[in-house]
Amino acid sequence: METEVEVEVEVEVAAKAGAGMFSPYSSPSTALLLQRRVVAWAKETGLPAAVSVRVGERSFSLHKDPLASRCGYFSQALLLRSGEVELPASFPGGSEAFEVIGLFCYGDAVALDPFNVAAVRCAAEFLDVAGLGARCDLYINQVVLQSWDDALIVLQRCQPLLPVAEELLIVSRCVESLAFMACMEILDPEQRRDQPGVTAARGLVGRRWNAELVKELAARDLWIKDLIALPFDFFKRIVQALRRQGMKEKYVSPVVLFYANKWVLSKKTHKFWASTDEAGDGETDANRRATAILQGVIDLLLVEASSPAAATGGAIPVSFYLALLARSITLELSEESQTRLRELVASNLQFARADDLPLPEQDAGGSIADSSEVRAIESIVSNHVSMQRRGAEAVAELWDRYLLQIVGDPKLRPGRLAELVGVIPTGDRKSHDHLYKAIDTYLVEHPGLSGEEKVTLSGHLDCRKLSHEACIQAVQNDRMPLRLIVQALFVQQLHTHRAFNECSDSFRCMHSGELVPGGGGGGADVYTPSPGCAVPTSQPLSTSSPYTDTHGAARDRKLPARNGDGDDASDYETASFRIQALEQEILSLKQTLQRHDTVNGSARKEPSFRVVAADAATAKTASVRRRTPVSSSCIGSMRWGSQRRCASRILRVFARLAVFGRGRSRGKQSKCRAGGAEQLSCL
Repeated sequence: METEVEVEVEVEVAAKAGAGMFSPYSSPSTALLLQRRVVAWAKETGLPAAVSVRVGERSFSLHKDPLASRCGYFSQALLLRSGEVELPASFPGGSEAFEVIGLFCYGDAVALDPFNVAAVRCAAEFLDVAGLGARCDLYINQVVLQSWDDALIVLQRCQPLLPVAEELLIVSRCVESLAFMACMEILDPEQRRDQPGVTAARGLVGRRWNAELVKELAARDLWIKDLIALPFDFFKRIVQALRRQGMKEKYVSPVVLFYANKWVLSKKTHKFWASTDEAGDGETDANRRATAILQGVIDLLLVEASSPAAATGGAIPVSFYLALLARSITLELSEESQTRLRELVASNLQFARADDLPLPEQDAGGSIADSSEVRAIESIVSNHVSMQRRGAEAVAELWDRYLLQIVGDPKLRPGRLAELVGVIPTGDRKSHDHLYKAIDTYLVEHPGLSGEEKVTLSGHLDCRKLSHEACIQAVQNDRMPLRLIVQALFVQQLHTHRAFNECSDSFRCMHSGELVPGGGGGGADVYTPSPGCAVPTSQPLSTSSPYTDTHGAARDRKLPARNGDGDDASDYETASFRIQALEQEILSLKQTLQRHDTVNGSARKEPSFRVVAADAATAKTASVRRRTPVSSSCIGSMRWGSQRRCASRILRVFARLAVFGRGRSRGKQSKCRAGGAEQLSCL
C-alpha cells in the first residue's frame, strides 16, 4: 500500500525536485556534450577556459567569448569580475538548464523537450540569451500545447520556476490548453458511451461516503487522474478555466470532488505526508497542508452550491460535504471557511442520510452529545431551521434518526437530550415515530430517571403524530409516564373509530349501494341502494326521533352546503343511516319493555320471556334497518335486569356513534347526547 501512495504523489515529488531530474530525451547527457564542446573550442582557438561559473554546487569552466557574445548577463558580469561568476540562488532551472544555455552559447543545436523547455525558457530570460527565448516559445506553442501529456509535463515543471514561469505566460498557456482539451474530452461521443468518471460520480448520491470507491471512479478517466495529481494552485486555475470555457457544472464539480478526496479525505495521503516530513512534526505538517487544500476546495465549491444542479442534490452528493465537515473538525480552518462549509451543508441537508452525519470516532472521555461533531451538526440544523429552508420535514426526520444514534450513550444527560430534541420545532415534525424510538431507547439505557425527567422528555412527543403501530407500543410501554400512555390510549381510540368508520363506509358502499353526487333535486347527493337490498332511504332524521328537532333538521340540511365537500356529505349520510338504524332498534326494545309492563300489571304474573322475545322479533322484522338487529333468542334468554342493562349499553353505544359519526357538526353531537339521556330516563 505504501508503494501505491508513493506512485500517487510522484508528481509532487518530481515537481519539488524541479529541473534537477535529467530529461529522458537527453542522450547522451547535456553535461557530456558541453564538456566535449569546451574541449573542442579550446583546440580550435588555443584559448583556455578562463571563466569559472558556479551554479549551485556545480562549477563550469567555460570560455569568455562565447558567454559574453550570447548572454547579456555575462557581458556585464565579466566586466566587473575577472574570471569567476556565481549565479544567484534565484537562478531558474539550476545547473541542468545552464548546461543547455552553455551549448547554445557555443553554437551547438539545443535539444528541447517537454521536460526542459520551461526551465530553459526561464533561464534564457534570466541570463538575457539572445534568440533562445523565441525558440523555446515556438516549441511550446507548436509542440507542447498540442499534446495533453506534453502540456501536463510542462505545467508540472513550472512549479519550482515560479514566478518567472508565470511572468512568461508559460503557466497560463498550459492551463488554457489543458482546459480546452478537457472540454473536448467531455464532448467526445466515444467517452460519453463509456460512462466517464464525472458521470459515474452521480452514483454516489444517496450512498455513504467511501474514499476507495471514489478513487476507483476517478481512475476511469485518465484526464481526471492527471488533473487531480497537479498542485492545488494549478488545479484551481484549470477548474476556473473549465468554467470559463463553458464546461457544464455537472462535469466540473465531480473533478473538484475527486481532488478533495485524494488530498484531503484520503488517509493514505495523510500518512504519507506525515511519514515524509523529516524537518518537524509530521502530523502537524500533514494537517497544515490538508488545511490549505481544504480551504481552497471550499472556495471552488461555492460556485457549485449556487448552481441549479446543486439545488436538486445531484451535482455533488451531500455525503461529500459532510465528509469535508468531519475532516475540518480535526483541522484549523479559518472562520470564513468554516462558515462557508456549514452553509454548503445546510443548503443540502435535506438530501442527507443519518449515516452521513459525523460522529466522534473515539471516546474522548465525555458525552457524545458534547463532542465537536454533534455540536457542529446541531449548529447546522439550527441554521437550517432559522433560515426556513425547504425540506423542513426531511431535516426533522434526519435529526430524529441522528438522535437515535446518540441516545445510547450512557453519559448523555436528560437536560442535554431535551436541548437536542428542541432543536427542531414540533410543527416541523410530520411524524414522531423516530423521536418516540429515541426517547424510549434513552429510557432503556437510563432506567434510573425520575418521574419528572420522564415527563419532561415525553412532553416533546405529540401522540397525534404517532403512527398506529407506535401508538400501540406507547400504550403498552410501562417505561413511559402515565400522562403519555393516556394520551396514546385516547389517540388509539380515535384511530380505532376512524378505522371502524372507514370499514363501515366501505362495507355499506359495497353491499348496499353508493352515493350519487348531485342526483337529487337541488344538487343534493342521493343514496342509491343496491338491487334487492332493503335499506332505509336517504332522508334526514325524522322529527319523531328524540334526538332531533326542527332546528336540528335545519342544521342537517345546511351542513353539506356549508362544508361544500363531497367527502363531508358522504360521511354525514353514513352517520345518518347508522343513527336511524340504532333508533329503530331502541324503539323496538322500548315497545317490548312497555308491553311487558302492561302484561305484568294485568295478569299479576311475569309473562314468558319467549313471548317477549317473539314480540321483539316481530317489531324488529317490521322495521327496515341497515344493521342486523339483536336476535330474539338472545333477549329471550335474558332476565329482566339483564334486558335493562343491555338497553342501557345500546344507548351508550348509540351516543358514542352519534358523537363520532356526525363529523364536524357539534350541534348534532350535543343533540344526540341529550336524546340519549332522554331515552335512558324513559327506560
